Parts: sequence; C-alpha cells; structure tokens
Amino acid sequence: MNLSGRTGADNGEQPIPDIEKSQKEDGLAPGLHVTATPIGNARDITLRARDALAACDLIAAEDTRVTAKLLSLYGISKPLTAYNDHNAQRERPRLLAKLRGGARIVLVSDAGTPLVSDPGFKLVREALAEGLPVHALPGASAPLTGLMLAGLPSDRFFFAGFLANKAGERRSTLEELRTVRATLIFFESAQRLGATLKDMAEILGNRPAAVARELTKLHEEVRRGTLNELAAAYDDETPKGEVTLLVGPPLHAAPDFSRAEKLLKQALAFMPVRAAADLVAEALEVPRRETYARALALKKDEEG
Repeated sequence: MNLSGRTGADNGEQPIPDIEKSQKEDGLAPGLHVTATPIGNARDITLRARDALAACDLIAAEDTRVTAKLLSLYGISKPLTAYNDHNAQRERPRLLAKLRGGARIVLVSDAGTPLVSDPGFKLVREALAEGLPVHALPGASAPLTGLMLAGLPSDRFFFAGFLANKAGERRSTLEELRTVRATLIFFESAQRLGATLKDMAEILGNRPAAVARELTKLHEEVRRGTLNELAAAYDDETPKGEVTLLVGPPLHAAPDFSRAEKLLKQALAFMPVRAAADLVAEALEVPRRETYARALALKKDEEG
C-alpha cells in the first residue's frame, strides 16, 4: 500500500539474483508472500513478517531504499529488487519465473498492506493464474487504522483510494459515490486536502468525517467534525504528512426509484422527457436530476 502518495522509484534497484530451489529448514514455504509492513511505527511489524523477511530468497519492494531501512532496524540482510508502477511490466515476468523455480519471494510496499493502491495485485493475479502458491501475511493498514480512530460507522465501509488530481474528475467520482451506504475511505495528498473537502461538502452533503494524519507516527493527529467544519479548518492550512480521509455514510436513505420508473414509463407515453421527469420528481419528492437521467434512459430503451 502506497501511503506516501509516491509511486515508488527505480533508484536502488538491483538485478534479481539467480536463486536455486529453496530449502525448507527455516519453515518458509515456496511462493509469493504478500507481506504487510508498518505504516509508521516500526514496532508494528508482525512476527510472521520478520520471519518471512529473514528467511526469504528475495524481497520485491516498492522502493528498495525504504525497505532497506526497515531491514536494517531488525538486522536482516536479503537481496532486494524494485517492483513498482514504473517497472512492474518488465519485472513481473522475471519474478514469476523465479516463483516457478520454487523461490520464496516476499512482496512489500513502502508502508502497510501490498495490493492497496499499488501494482501488486497484477503479480498476485498472474501467479494465481499459473497455479503458483501465494501466501498472505496481514498487518498494518492505514484504511483500517483510520477507521478505528474516526468514530464513524464501521459495519460497512468502502475504500476508494486516491481521488483524481483534476477537479472535474474528482467531482465526478464523488458523484458516483454519493449514494454508497457505507463509510468512505480515501487517501489524499496534503496539498489537495482543502479543495477535496470543499468538493465533498458540496457533493456528498454535510456529513460527519475525519482527517487522520501521520497514523501511528510521532505526530499522529485525527480531526473529527462535519465536512463543512473540516473544509473550513483546512481552507488556509496545508498539513504535513500522510493523510487518510474518512467520510460517514449518507445522512438519509437513498430514494427508491423503483416507483419513479413505473410512473415515468406511463408519463413518457404522452409527455416529453423533461416534463415527465419534472412531474414524477415533484410527485414523489425525489431528485430531479437523477429522475431526468432515468427518464432519458427509459426513452432511449423505448426508441431502441
């Protein structure tokens, strides 16, 4: 999981060494070991993760420099190779070839759980497609850590990753998520936080939310409030560090459009689309824009 907003780098990349089929005296089975690492506090590493890092044949890391620092804390010295957004297409066949030969490869990201906002899922997908063993070593995760601290409903949640840099694309995504009946979890850059909170308040409504910054680190901070309050707080403030943004579910139940569609079908038989949508929206007290969109779709189906 890439919590820093960085996509990784090829710096520090080393050639993948030749690896003979591994022995099992140390208990680590052949295969790909998808391994979570700390998101801040280095003591959050699990015993299983330490054992796997110490026993593996190769570590595939988002940024070898970051992982090398973690290894040094625990006196571990193992071959490292970079696997990130920049080189994944080239490196993936090489890693799969090693796995076919019985190698034990640990996959890690800069921080947290791999496959969350990083290219690791493609490696896992292709390994599984070939019937190669894949093992999961769970551990730290920023979305779950943020959820633990936010004070928002946790029975249902939806992780949406990073929103788009461009305002238009960001707002379109928020429109799509507006009716999701779950707590929404995002990664966001500190520089865009204020603008994103304003868009969320406008599109999602004034929901309860939380901004979690530098989770598990020395300067950890969680601010809770409504989206309007948080947007105002960060209007002229750019925080430092990694940000996980959590937004509560819709304050009111999403409207049921099943009845609206039945009435629209009847109205469209003798009324223009706009007039039918306005009539049904007013009668049932449902959003006009979505009612109009459904009316257009029904009319298109009829004509098609």
